[in-house]
Amino acid sequence: MKLQHRHFVIGITGGIAAYKTCELIRRLQDEGATIQVVMTESSTRFVSQLTFQALSGRPVYCSAWETPAQSGPANVARIANGQANDLLTTLCLAREVPLFIAPAMNRQMWQNAATQRNIAQLRHDSIRLLGPDTGSQACGEIGDGRMLEPQSLLAELIAQFGPHSEHPLAANTPNIRGVLQGKQLLITAGPTFEPIDPVRGITNRSSGKMGFAIAQAAADAGAAVTLISGPVHLTTPTGIHRVNVTTAQEMYDAVKAALLDLRRDCFIAVAAVADWRPSTVGDTKIKKDSGASLTEINWIENPDILASVAQQPNPPYCVGFAAESGSLNELEKLLPEKRARKSVPLLVGNIGETTFGEDTNQIMLCDENGTELLPTDSKSNLARILIFRIAQRLRHD
Repeated sequence: MKLQHRHFVIGITGGIAAYKTCELIRRLQDEGATIQVVMTESSTRFVSQLTFQALSGRPVYCSAWETPAQSGPANVARIANGQANDLLTTLCLAREVPLFIAPAMNRQMWQNAATQRNIAQLRHDSIRLLGPDTGSQACGEIGDGRMLEPQSLLAELIAQFGPHSEHPLAANTPNIRGVLQGKQLLITAGPTFEPIDPVRGITNRSSGKMGFAIAQAAADAGAAVTLISGPVHLTTPTGIHRVNVTTAQEMYDAVKAALLDLRRDCFIAVAAVADWRPSTVGDTKIKKDSGASLTEINWIENPDILASVAQQPNPPYCVGFAAESGSLNELEKLLPEKRARKSVPLLVGNIGETTFGEDTNQIMLCDENGTELLPTDSKSNLARILIFRIAQRLRHD
């Protein structure tokens, strides 16, 4: 019952993704939350008021009047521009609580310049966007714009309002607007993939979610961000220049090129980079019956991207991530030595098996003053906290 005594107003707009809200409501109730549903008239064409009334156990409202308002969907454009022409958009404006929006649209709508302007305005107004995801869409397209799945939305809400968080979002998340204005940041994210033959390779379980959250937070803070990403299935955050790579060597080369192209104020190495790669890659699949063995592969060490940047003359402010296994006590012992070996001012540690692929994380900061363990939180919230801390350090660096 991680959301006991929490009350959520869920607004539902016109779109096929409305059906996902049924499961979200049930999952929220399983965690002890109470739900009030508000719908636009167009949303009732996809899921009925009666369905949500049965699920929530409360009357469902479409209008401030006795009959439903003949209004369209309360979309991001209306909220971004302060247009309150139905009950739901009125509630979005007349509120004293955090507002979250889970976008749902096809890829052309999401990529449209007007949509991206409205999304940027929402973020500027400190409205939190959950998603969108990438995948198949009702129109038959595949791409960005798919609404997050209910379990992902639930994880975000538990991270913001669950028992581990002593304060609501407005209190425990620092205001990062403008704290990196004029700064240039370079960030790596995701795993790398090292091919063995045309169909096999070695990689790790990193999803890229933490790195992408940090990139988004940095952009929200006013920075110009270049994001170098390994192979992940994530939407590029708004206003960010993304460079896609596959192998550790490609990531190393892309980082070097980005540093040569433009002076960077800060480099944040979040990517989980493979330490080793095969010395040669087979032209054909290694067959079981060929007599060859994967244990006979010769391995060579990949370049240490973080250390190489930190050792440059006049390097940017370097922040590293260390994904370890074991306990937090072991992590606390490992980080100071690893920070010294990498020659970086700030190292962020976490336990890989508990965070890879998840929407939440627990991180430990290690600098010249020692270590600090932050409470478990959503990756997006932790990203904002980390960006705020980095901005403070850059001001005094």
